Amino acid sequence: MDTRRLLRTFGTLLGTAGLLISGCSSGSSTTSASSPAPAAPTELLPYYTQHLTWRDCGVSGFQCATMKAPLDYAKPSAGDIKLAVSRKKATGPGKRIGSLLVNPGGPGGSAIGYLQSYAAAGYPAPVRARYDMVAVDPRGVARSEPVECLTGPQMDAYTQVDQTPDDAAEVTQLSDSFQKFADGCEQRSGKILPHVSTVEAARDMDILRSLLGDEKLTYVGASYGTFLGATYAELFPARTGRLVLDGAMDPSLSSIEMNRDQTAGFETAFQSFAADCVKKSDCPLGTTSTTDAATHLEQLFADLDAKPIPTGETRKLGESLATMGVVAAMYDESTWPQLREAIAGAQAGDGSGLLALADSYYERQPNGTYANLMAANAAVNCLDSPPAFTGPSAVTQALPSFEKASPVFGKPLAWASMNCADWPVGATGTPHRIKAKGASPIVVVGTTRDPATPYKWAQSLAGQLSSARLLTYEGDGHTAYGRGSDCIDTAINTYLLNGTPPAADKRCS
Repeated sequence: MDTRRLLRTFGTLLGTAGLLISGCSSGSSTTSASSPAPAAPTELLPYYTQHLTWRDCGVSGFQCATMKAPLDYAKPSAGDIKLAVSRKKATGPGKRIGSLLVNPGGPGGSAIGYLQSYAAAGYPAPVRARYDMVAVDPRGVARSEPVECLTGPQMDAYTQVDQTPDDAAEVTQLSDSFQKFADGCEQRSGKILPHVSTVEAARDMDILRSLLGDEKLTYVGASYGTFLGATYAELFPARTGRLVLDGAMDPSLSSIEMNRDQTAGFETAFQSFAADCVKKSDCPLGTTSTTDAATHLEQLFADLDAKPIPTGETRKLGESLATMGVVAAMYDESTWPQLREAIAGAQAGDGSGLLALADSYYERQPNGTYANLMAANAAVNCLDSPPAFTGPSAVTQALPSFEKASPVFGKPLAWASMNCADWPVGATGTPHRIKAKGASPIVVVGTTRDPATPYKWAQSLAGQLSSARLLTYEGDGHTAYGRGSDCIDTAINTYLLNGTPPAADKRCS
Protein backbone atom coordinates (compact mmCIF):
# COMPACT_ATOMS: atom_id res chain seq x y z
CA MET A 1 0.00 0.00 0.00
CA ASP A 2 1.82 3.09 -1.25
CA THR A 3 1.92 5.68 1.50
CA ARG A 4 0.78 8.25 -1.03
CA ARG A 5 -2.67 6.88 -0.22
CA LEU A 6 -2.39 9.32 2.66
CA LEU A 7 -2.49 12.33 0.38
CA ARG A 8 -5.99 13.49 1.15
CA THR A 9 -7.73 15.95 3.37
CA PHE A 10 -8.46 13.66 6.29
CA GLY A 11 -10.72 16.02 8.22
CA THR A 12 -13.00 16.39 5.23
CA LEU A 13 -13.18 12.74 4.36
CA LEU A 14 -13.62 11.81 8.00
CA GLY A 15 -16.68 14.01 7.97
CA THR A 16 -18.16 12.30 4.93
CA ALA A 17 -17.30 8.76 5.95
CA GLY A 18 -20.38 8.39 8.10
CA LEU A 19 -22.78 10.12 5.73
CA LEU A 20 -24.83 8.41 3.05
CA ILE A 21 -24.57 10.74 0.08
CA SER A 22 -27.63 10.19 -2.06
CA GLY A 23 -27.05 9.28 -5.68
CA CYS A 24 -28.57 11.18 -8.55
CA SER A 25 -32.25 10.58 -8.96
CA SER A 26 -34.81 11.47 -11.58
CA GLY A 27 -36.41 14.88 -11.34
CA SER A 28 -36.58 18.20 -13.11
CA SER A 29 -33.79 18.67 -15.61
CA THR A 30 -32.16 21.36 -17.64
CA THR A 31 -29.80 20.94 -20.55
CA SER A 32 -26.72 23.01 -21.20
CA ALA A 33 -24.31 23.04 -24.12
CA SER A 34 -21.19 24.95 -24.94
CA SER A 35 -18.82 25.49 -27.79
CA PRO A 36 -15.95 23.05 -28.23
CA ALA A 37 -12.60 23.91 -26.75
CA PRO A 38 -10.69 25.92 -29.36
CA ALA A 39 -7.80 23.50 -29.68
CA ALA A 40 -9.67 20.22 -29.21
CA PRO A 41 -8.41 17.56 -31.64
CA THR A 42 -10.96 16.54 -34.23
CA GLU A 43 -11.32 13.05 -32.82
CA LEU A 44 -12.27 14.54 -29.44
CA LEU A 45 -14.90 16.99 -30.71
CA PRO A 46 -17.79 14.62 -29.90
CA TYR A 47 -16.74 14.80 -26.26
CA TYR A 48 -16.24 18.57 -26.22
CA THR A 49 -19.64 19.13 -27.88
CA GLN A 50 -21.73 16.72 -25.81
CA HIS A 51 -24.62 18.04 -23.71
CA LEU A 52 -24.77 17.91 -19.94
CA THR A 53 -28.28 17.11 -18.77
CA TRP A 54 -28.58 18.34 -15.21
CA ARG A 55 -31.04 16.64 -12.88
CA ASP A 56 -31.93 16.61 -9.22
CA CYS A 57 -29.43 14.64 -7.12
CA GLY A 58 -31.68 13.89 -4.20
CA VAL A 59 -29.46 16.21 -2.14
CA SER A 60 -31.00 19.62 -1.55
CA GLY A 61 -29.50 22.38 -3.67
CA PHE A 62 -27.41 20.12 -5.91
CA GLN A 63 -27.72 19.03 -9.50
CA CYS A 64 -26.04 16.02 -11.07
CA ALA A 65 -25.08 15.01 -14.59
CA THR A 66 -23.06 12.39 -16.41
CA MET A 67 -20.35 13.24 -18.93
CA LYS A 68 -18.50 10.97 -21.30
CA ALA A 69 -14.78 10.83 -21.95
CA PRO A 70 -12.72 8.43 -24.03
CA LEU A 71 -11.59 5.42 -22.06
CA ASP A 72 -8.30 5.59 -23.95
CA TYR A 73 -7.24 9.02 -25.22
CA ALA A 74 -4.80 7.33 -27.60
CA LYS A 75 -7.75 5.48 -29.17
CA PRO A 76 -10.88 7.61 -28.68
CA SER A 77 -12.90 5.29 -30.91
CA ALA A 78 -12.29 2.35 -28.55
CA GLY A 79 -15.11 3.30 -26.17
CA ASP A 80 -16.23 5.72 -23.48
CA ILE A 81 -16.02 6.07 -19.75
CA LYS A 82 -18.86 7.75 -17.87
CA LEU A 83 -17.96 10.33 -15.24
CA ALA A 84 -20.27 11.65 -12.53
CA VAL A 85 -20.54 15.42 -12.12
CA SER A 86 -22.33 17.53 -9.51
CA ARG A 87 -22.79 21.24 -8.98
CA LYS A 88 -24.41 23.80 -6.73
CA LYS A 89 -25.14 27.01 -8.57
CA ALA A 90 -23.83 30.37 -7.40
CA THR A 91 -25.99 31.71 -4.60
CA GLY A 92 -25.41 35.43 -5.05
CA PRO A 93 -25.25 38.27 -4.33
CA GLY A 94 -22.80 39.54 -6.87
CA LYS A 95 -22.17 38.73 -10.51
CA ARG A 96 -21.43 35.08 -11.24
CA ILE A 97 -17.75 34.60 -12.16
CA GLY A 98 -17.96 31.05 -13.49
CA SER A 99 -17.43 27.51 -12.23
CA LEU A 100 -15.09 26.51 -9.41
CA LEU A 101 -13.98 22.89 -9.69
CA VAL A 102 -12.85 21.24 -6.44
CA ASN A 103 -10.94 18.05 -5.65
CA PRO A 104 -10.09 16.80 -2.11
CA GLY A 105 -7.18 14.55 -3.04
CA GLY A 106 -6.48 10.91 -2.46
CA PRO A 107 -6.02 9.85 -5.11
CA GLY A 108 -9.36 8.16 -4.70
CA GLY A 109 -11.25 10.72 -2.64
CA SER A 110 -14.75 11.42 -3.94
CA ALA A 111 -14.86 15.00 -5.21
CA ILE A 112 -18.66 14.84 -5.29
CA GLY A 113 -18.80 13.64 -1.69
CA TYR A 114 -16.44 16.46 -0.75
CA LEU A 115 -18.56 19.02 -2.61
CA GLN A 116 -21.90 17.92 -1.24
CA SER A 117 -20.82 17.39 2.36
CA TYR A 118 -18.35 20.24 2.79
CA ALA A 119 -17.17 22.54 0.01
CA ALA A 120 -20.55 23.82 -1.13
CA ALA A 121 -21.37 24.88 2.44
CA GLY A 122 -17.95 25.20 4.07
CA TYR A 123 -16.08 27.34 1.55
CA PRO A 124 -16.27 31.06 2.35
CA ALA A 125 -19.64 32.58 1.51
CA PRO A 126 -18.28 35.23 -0.90
CA VAL A 127 -16.74 32.47 -3.03
CA ARG A 128 -19.90 30.37 -3.04
CA ALA A 129 -21.93 33.46 -3.89
CA ARG A 130 -20.14 34.07 -7.17
CA TYR A 131 -19.10 30.62 -8.36
CA ASP A 132 -21.02 27.54 -9.34
CA MET A 133 -19.37 24.95 -7.09
CA VAL A 134 -18.60 21.89 -9.24
CA ALA A 135 -17.03 18.47 -8.75
CA VAL A 136 -16.33 15.46 -10.94
CA ASP A 137 -15.35 12.13 -9.46
CA PRO A 138 -12.16 11.23 -11.35
CA ARG A 139 -12.20 8.12 -13.49
CA GLY A 140 -12.07 5.01 -11.35
CA VAL A 141 -13.31 6.85 -8.24
CA ALA A 142 -16.62 6.58 -6.36
CA ARG A 143 -19.43 7.33 -8.83
CA SER A 144 -17.21 7.32 -11.95
CA GLU A 145 -16.85 3.63 -12.84
CA PRO A 146 -14.97 2.83 -9.62
CA VAL A 147 -12.01 0.50 -9.46
CA GLU A 148 -12.91 -2.50 -7.33
CA CYS A 149 -10.45 -4.97 -5.81
CA LEU A 150 -11.55 -6.76 -2.63
CA THR A 151 -14.79 -7.52 -0.82
CA GLY A 152 -15.47 -6.04 2.60
CA PRO A 153 -14.31 -9.15 4.51
CA GLN A 154 -11.24 -9.39 2.28
CA MET A 155 -10.43 -5.74 3.02
CA ASP A 156 -10.80 -6.43 6.73
CA ALA A 157 -8.19 -9.15 6.42
CA TYR A 158 -5.95 -6.99 4.23
CA THR A 159 -5.87 -4.09 6.68
CA GLN A 160 -4.90 -6.40 9.55
CA VAL A 161 -1.85 -7.99 7.90
CA ASP A 162 1.31 -7.28 9.88
CA GLN A 163 3.21 -4.45 8.16
CA THR A 164 6.26 -4.77 10.41
CA PRO A 165 7.31 -8.34 9.53
CA ASP A 166 9.66 -9.95 12.02
CA ASP A 167 10.64 -13.06 10.06
CA ALA A 168 10.55 -14.62 6.60
CA ALA A 169 7.08 -16.07 7.11
CA GLU A 170 5.61 -12.66 7.94
CA VAL A 171 7.40 -11.09 4.95
CA THR A 172 5.81 -13.73 2.72
CA GLN A 173 2.40 -13.10 4.26
CA LEU A 174 2.70 -9.37 3.61
CA SER A 175 3.91 -9.89 0.03
CA ASP A 176 1.05 -12.30 -0.59
CA SER A 177 -1.46 -9.75 0.69
CA PHE A 178 -0.25 -7.16 -1.81
CA GLN A 179 -0.36 -9.76 -4.57
CA LYS A 180 -3.92 -10.75 -3.64
CA PHE A 181 -4.97 -7.10 -3.67
CA ALA A 182 -3.43 -6.54 -7.12
CA ASP A 183 -4.96 -9.74 -8.47
CA GLY A 184 -8.37 -8.67 -7.19
CA CYS A 185 -8.05 -5.32 -8.98
CA GLU A 186 -7.14 -7.04 -12.22
CA GLN A 187 -9.98 -9.54 -11.98
CA ARG A 188 -12.66 -7.00 -11.10
CA SER A 189 -11.44 -3.87 -12.90
CA GLY A 190 -8.97 -5.01 -15.54
CA LYS A 191 -10.54 -2.94 -18.30
CA ILE A 192 -10.16 0.39 -16.54
CA LEU A 193 -6.86 -0.20 -14.69
CA PRO A 194 -4.65 1.03 -17.58
CA HIS A 195 -6.70 4.23 -17.90
CA VAL A 196 -6.93 5.92 -14.48
CA SER A 197 -3.77 8.02 -14.64
CA THR A 198 -3.61 11.60 -13.44
CA VAL A 199 -2.90 12.77 -16.99
CA GLU A 200 -6.15 11.20 -18.18
CA ALA A 201 -8.08 12.68 -15.25
CA ALA A 202 -6.66 16.11 -16.09
CA ARG A 203 -7.76 15.74 -19.70
CA ASP A 204 -11.23 14.83 -18.47
CA MET A 205 -11.27 18.09 -16.50
CA ASP A 206 -10.63 20.04 -19.67
CA ILE A 207 -13.63 18.47 -21.35
CA LEU A 208 -15.73 19.40 -18.32
CA ARG A 209 -14.36 22.95 -18.34
CA SER A 210 -15.59 23.35 -21.89
CA LEU A 211 -19.00 21.79 -21.19
CA LEU A 212 -19.47 24.21 -18.30
CA GLY A 213 -18.88 27.11 -20.69
CA ASP A 214 -15.68 28.38 -19.07
CA GLU A 215 -12.79 29.65 -21.17
CA LYS A 216 -10.33 28.85 -18.39
CA LEU A 217 -10.34 26.42 -15.49
CA THR A 218 -10.79 27.77 -11.96
CA TYR A 219 -9.85 25.09 -9.47
CA VAL A 220 -9.06 24.37 -5.82
CA GLY A 221 -7.20 21.11 -5.33
CA ALA A 222 -6.03 19.75 -1.98
CA SER A 223 -3.23 17.27 -1.41
CA TYR A 224 -3.11 14.88 -4.40
CA GLY A 225 -5.50 17.35 -6.00
CA THR A 226 -2.51 19.68 -6.32
CA PHE A 227 -0.76 17.15 -8.57
CA LEU A 228 -3.94 16.86 -10.61
CA GLY A 229 -4.15 20.64 -10.90
CA ALA A 230 -0.46 21.05 -11.77
CA THR A 231 -0.80 18.34 -14.41
CA TYR A 232 -3.72 20.23 -15.92
CA ALA A 233 -1.62 23.39 -16.04
CA GLU A 234 1.16 21.47 -17.75
CA LEU A 235 -1.19 20.06 -20.39
CA PHE A 236 -3.32 23.17 -20.92
CA PRO A 237 -1.40 26.27 -19.79
CA ALA A 238 -3.46 28.60 -22.00
CA ARG A 239 -6.67 27.33 -20.40
CA THR A 240 -5.37 27.56 -16.85
CA GLY A 241 -7.21 30.21 -14.86
CA ARG A 242 -7.17 30.72 -11.09
CA LEU A 243 -5.63 27.57 -9.60
CA VAL A 244 -5.16 27.03 -5.86
CA LEU A 245 -2.95 24.05 -5.01
CA ASP A 246 -3.23 23.49 -1.25
CA GLY A 247 -1.01 20.94 0.51
CA ALA A 248 1.21 20.59 -2.52
CA MET A 249 2.87 17.50 -3.89
CA ASP A 250 6.26 17.55 -5.59
CA PRO A 251 5.87 15.87 -9.01
CA SER A 252 9.62 15.58 -9.50
CA LEU A 253 10.10 13.01 -6.73
CA SER A 254 10.40 9.27 -7.26
CA SER A 255 8.03 7.02 -5.34
CA ILE A 256 10.65 6.08 -2.78
CA GLU A 257 11.62 9.72 -2.23
CA MET A 258 7.99 10.71 -1.84
CA ASN A 259 7.22 7.92 0.60
CA ARG A 260 10.33 8.62 2.69
CA ASP A 261 9.59 12.35 2.79
CA GLN A 262 6.04 11.65 3.87
CA THR A 263 7.28 9.31 6.56
CA ALA A 264 9.36 12.21 7.89
CA GLY A 265 6.26 14.40 7.66
CA PHE A 266 4.32 12.10 9.94
CA GLU A 267 7.23 12.11 12.38
CA THR A 268 7.09 15.91 12.42
CA ALA A 269 3.36 15.79 13.06
CA PHE A 270 3.79 13.23 15.83
CA GLN A 271 6.40 15.41 17.52
CA SER A 272 3.88 18.27 17.53
CA PHE A 273 1.20 15.98 18.96
CA ALA A 274 3.59 14.60 21.58
CA ALA A 275 4.77 18.07 22.62
CA ASP A 276 1.14 19.04 23.19
CA CYS A 277 0.29 15.77 24.91
CA VAL A 278 3.08 15.72 27.51
CA LYS A 279 1.93 19.09 28.82
CA LYS A 280 -1.34 17.49 29.95
CA SER A 281 -1.72 15.55 33.17
CA ASP A 282 -3.77 12.83 31.46
CA CYS A 283 -1.36 12.25 28.56
CA PRO A 284 -1.26 8.47 27.96
CA LEU A 285 2.29 8.76 26.62
CA GLY A 286 3.82 10.26 29.76
CA THR A 287 4.37 13.83 30.88
CA THR A 288 8.11 14.26 30.57
CA SER A 289 9.32 14.60 26.96
CA THR A 290 8.50 13.86 23.34
CA THR A 291 11.21 11.20 23.38
CA ASP A 292 9.46 9.48 26.27
CA ALA A 293 6.14 9.80 24.43
CA ALA A 294 7.59 8.09 21.36
CA THR A 295 8.94 5.28 23.55
CA HIS A 296 5.50 4.73 25.09
CA LEU A 297 3.83 4.63 21.68
CA GLU A 298 6.42 2.25 20.26
CA GLN A 299 5.87 -0.02 23.26
CA LEU A 300 2.12 0.01 22.65
CA PHE A 301 2.68 -0.97 19.03
CA ALA A 302 5.03 -3.77 20.10
CA ASP A 303 2.50 -5.07 22.63
CA LEU A 304 -0.25 -5.07 19.99
CA ASP A 305 2.04 -6.83 17.54
CA ALA A 306 2.56 -9.60 20.08
CA LYS A 307 -1.06 -9.75 21.25
CA PRO A 308 -3.97 -7.89 19.57
CA ILE A 309 -6.68 -6.63 21.91
CA PRO A 310 -10.51 -6.70 21.82
CA THR A 311 -12.47 -3.90 20.15
CA GLY A 312 -16.06 -4.85 20.96
CA GLU A 313 -16.51 -6.59 17.62
CA THR A 314 -15.07 -9.57 15.80
CA ARG A 315 -11.97 -7.68 14.64
CA LYS A 316 -9.15 -7.21 17.12
CA LEU A 317 -6.74 -4.28 17.22
CA GLY A 318 -3.26 -5.31 16.18
CA GLU A 319 -0.25 -3.19 15.39
CA SER A 320 -1.22 -2.45 11.78
CA LEU A 321 -4.67 -1.06 12.53
CA ALA A 322 -3.33 0.82 15.57
CA THR A 323 -0.63 2.45 13.47
CA MET A 324 -3.16 3.60 10.88
CA GLY A 325 -5.38 4.94 13.66
CA VAL A 326 -2.54 7.11 14.95
CA VAL A 327 -1.56 8.16 11.42
CA ALA A 328 -5.14 9.18 10.71
CA ALA A 329 -5.19 11.53 13.67
CA MET A 330 -2.03 13.27 12.48
CA TYR A 331 -3.95 14.98 9.66
CA ASP A 332 -5.79 17.43 11.88
CA GLU A 333 -4.85 18.69 15.31
CA SER A 334 -8.54 18.85 16.24
CA THR A 335 -8.47 15.05 16.49
CA TRP A 336 -5.65 15.00 19.07
CA PRO A 337 -8.01 14.77 22.08
CA GLN A 338 -9.70 11.80 20.41
CA LEU A 339 -6.31 10.20 19.82
CA ARG A 340 -5.23 10.65 23.45
CA GLU A 341 -8.41 8.95 24.58
CA ALA A 342 -7.99 6.15 22.03
CA ILE A 343 -4.38 5.46 23.07
CA ALA A 344 -5.37 5.41 26.74
CA GLY A 345 -8.13 2.97 25.92
CA ALA A 346 -5.76 0.69 24.03
CA GLN A 347 -3.30 0.72 26.93
CA ALA A 348 -6.19 -0.42 29.15
CA GLY A 349 -7.10 -3.23 26.74
CA ASP A 350 -9.87 -1.53 24.73
CA GLY A 351 -8.98 -1.16 21.06
CA SER A 352 -12.26 0.41 19.91
CA GLY A 353 -10.97 4.00 19.80
CA LEU A 354 -7.96 3.36 17.59
CA LEU A 355 -10.03 1.00 15.44
CA ALA A 356 -12.57 3.77 14.82
CA LEU A 357 -9.78 6.10 13.68
CA ALA A 358 -8.35 3.42 11.41
CA ASP A 359 -11.79 2.73 9.93
CA SER A 360 -12.27 6.42 9.16
CA TYR A 361 -8.91 6.40 7.40
CA TYR A 362 -9.81 3.37 5.30
CA GLU A 363 -13.38 4.64 4.75
CA ARG A 364 -14.91 1.50 6.20
CA GLN A 365 -18.64 1.77 6.75
CA PRO A 366 -20.45 0.39 9.85
CA ASN A 367 -21.93 -2.41 7.73
CA GLY A 368 -18.47 -3.71 6.86
CA THR A 369 -18.26 -2.33 3.34
CA TYR A 370 -15.53 0.03 2.14
CA ALA A 371 -15.53 3.02 -0.17
CA ASN A 372 -13.23 2.47 -3.12
CA LEU A 373 -10.63 4.95 -1.84
CA MET A 374 -7.90 2.33 -1.26
CA ALA A 375 -8.53 0.58 -4.58
CA ALA A 376 -8.51 3.79 -6.61
CA ASN A 377 -5.53 5.08 -4.67
CA ALA A 378 -3.37 2.12 -5.56
CA ALA A 379 -4.59 2.07 -9.17
CA VAL A 380 -3.70 5.72 -9.77
CA ASN A 381 -0.41 5.71 -7.87
CA CYS A 382 0.87 2.52 -9.46
CA LEU A 383 0.10 3.96 -12.90
CA ASP A 384 1.53 7.42 -12.28
CA SER A 385 5.02 6.39 -11.19
CA PRO A 386 7.26 3.30 -11.14
CA PRO A 387 7.06 1.36 -7.85
CA ALA A 388 9.06 2.46 -4.84
CA PHE A 389 10.21 -1.11 -4.27
CA THR A 390 10.28 -4.20 -6.48
CA GLY A 391 10.30 -6.66 -3.60
CA PRO A 392 11.20 -7.39 0.03
CA SER A 393 14.96 -7.16 -0.43
CA ALA A 394 14.64 -3.59 -1.69
CA VAL A 395 12.54 -2.67 1.34
CA THR A 396 15.06 -4.23 3.70
CA GLN A 397 17.85 -2.21 2.11
CA ALA A 398 15.90 1.04 2.48
CA LEU A 399 14.64 0.44 6.02
CA PRO A 400 17.44 2.35 7.79
CA SER A 401 16.64 5.53 5.85
CA PHE A 402 12.92 5.23 6.62
CA GLU A 403 13.57 4.57 10.30
CA LYS A 404 15.87 7.58 10.39
CA ALA A 405 13.06 9.65 8.87
CA SER A 406 10.70 8.37 11.56
CA PRO A 407 11.61 6.09 14.46
CA VAL A 408 7.88 5.72 15.15
CA PHE A 409 6.44 5.14 11.66
CA GLY A 410 9.47 4.30 9.52
CA LYS A 411 9.20 0.51 9.46
CA PRO A 412 5.47 0.13 8.70
CA LEU A 413 5.46 2.91 6.10
CA ALA A 414 8.50 1.45 4.36
CA TRP A 415 6.86 -1.97 4.02
CA ALA A 416 3.58 -0.34 2.99
CA SER A 417 5.43 1.19 0.05
CA MET A 418 5.83 -2.24 -1.57
CA ASN A 419 2.22 -2.37 -2.78
CA CYS A 420 2.98 -1.57 -6.43
CA ALA A 421 5.70 -4.21 -6.77
CA ASP A 422 3.48 -6.74 -8.56
CA TRP A 423 0.91 -4.40 -10.05
CA PRO A 424 -0.69 -5.90 -13.19
CA VAL A 425 -0.31 -2.72 -15.26
CA GLY A 426 3.03 -1.02 -15.84
CA ALA A 427 3.48 2.62 -14.89
CA THR A 428 2.79 5.09 -17.68
CA GLY A 429 4.02 8.19 -15.83
CA THR A 430 7.45 9.22 -14.63
CA PRO A 431 8.50 11.81 -12.04
CA HIS A 432 9.37 15.16 -13.63
CA ARG A 433 9.39 18.87 -12.96
CA ILE A 434 6.26 20.76 -14.02
CA LYS A 435 6.79 24.27 -15.37
CA ALA A 436 3.47 25.03 -17.10
CA LYS A 437 4.93 27.96 -19.03
CA GLY A 438 2.26 30.39 -20.15
CA ALA A 439 -0.18 29.63 -17.33
CA SER A 440 -1.83 32.40 -15.34
CA PRO A 441 -0.58 32.94 -11.75
CA ILE A 442 -1.00 29.78 -9.67
CA VAL A 443 -1.21 29.88 -5.87
CA VAL A 444 0.69 27.06 -4.15
CA VAL A 445 -0.11 26.64 -0.46
CA GLY A 446 2.11 24.85 2.05
CA THR A 447 1.72 24.16 5.78
CA THR A 448 4.98 24.09 7.73
CA ARG A 449 4.10 21.00 9.81
CA ASP A 450 1.88 19.21 7.32
CA PRO A 451 2.15 15.44 7.95
CA ALA A 452 1.10 14.13 4.54
CA THR A 453 2.54 16.72 2.17
CA PRO A 454 5.71 18.10 3.76
CA TYR A 455 6.23 21.84 3.44
CA LYS A 456 9.32 21.41 1.29
CA TRP A 457 7.09 19.90 -1.40
CA ALA A 458 5.16 23.16 -1.66
CA GLN A 459 8.43 25.06 -1.86
CA SER A 460 9.62 22.76 -4.62
CA LEU A 461 6.41 22.92 -6.67
CA ALA A 462 6.32 26.70 -6.37
CA GLY A 463 9.89 26.77 -7.65
CA GLN A 464 9.00 24.58 -10.61
CA LEU A 465 5.84 26.31 -11.84
CA SER A 466 6.77 29.32 -13.92
CA SER A 467 3.90 31.47 -12.60
CA ALA A 468 3.57 30.22 -9.01
CA ARG A 469 3.12 32.25 -5.84
CA LEU A 470 3.94 30.41 -2.60
CA LEU A 471 1.56 31.01 0.29
CA THR A 472 2.77 29.59 3.63
CA TYR A 473 0.74 28.62 6.68
CA GLU A 474 2.87 28.30 9.81
CA GLY A 475 1.00 25.62 11.69
CA ASP A 476 -0.09 22.00 12.07
CA GLY A 477 -2.37 19.77 10.06
CA HIS A 478 -2.92 18.83 6.46
CA THR A 479 -3.73 21.72 4.06
CA ALA A 480 -4.60 25.28 5.10
CA TYR A 481 -7.60 26.77 3.26
CA GLY A 482 -10.73 26.86 5.36
CA ARG A 483 -9.00 25.54 8.48
CA GLY A 484 -9.20 28.63 10.66
CA SER A 485 -6.55 31.06 9.41
CA ASP A 486 -8.18 34.34 8.37
CA CYS A 487 -4.91 35.34 6.74
CA ILE A 488 -4.86 32.24 4.47
CA ASP A 489 -8.56 32.45 3.67
CA THR A 490 -8.43 36.16 2.84
CA ALA A 491 -5.46 35.69 0.51
CA ILE A 492 -7.13 32.82 -1.36
CA ASN A 493 -10.56 34.46 -1.46
CA THR A 494 -9.04 37.63 -2.93
CA TYR A 495 -7.31 35.57 -5.60
CA LEU A 496 -10.45 33.60 -6.50
CA LEU A 497 -12.73 36.65 -6.53
CA ASN A 498 -10.45 39.31 -8.02
CA GLY A 499 -7.69 37.34 -9.71
CA THR A 500 -5.04 39.02 -7.54
CA PRO A 501 -2.55 36.46 -6.18
CA PRO A 502 -0.93 36.96 -2.78
CA ALA A 503 2.40 38.73 -2.54
CA ALA A 504 5.42 36.54 -3.20
CA ASP A 505 6.31 34.29 -0.26
CA LYS A 506 3.45 35.56 1.91
CA ARG A 507 3.34 33.86 5.32
CA CYS A 508 0.35 33.38 7.63
CA SER A 509 -0.26 31.86 11.03
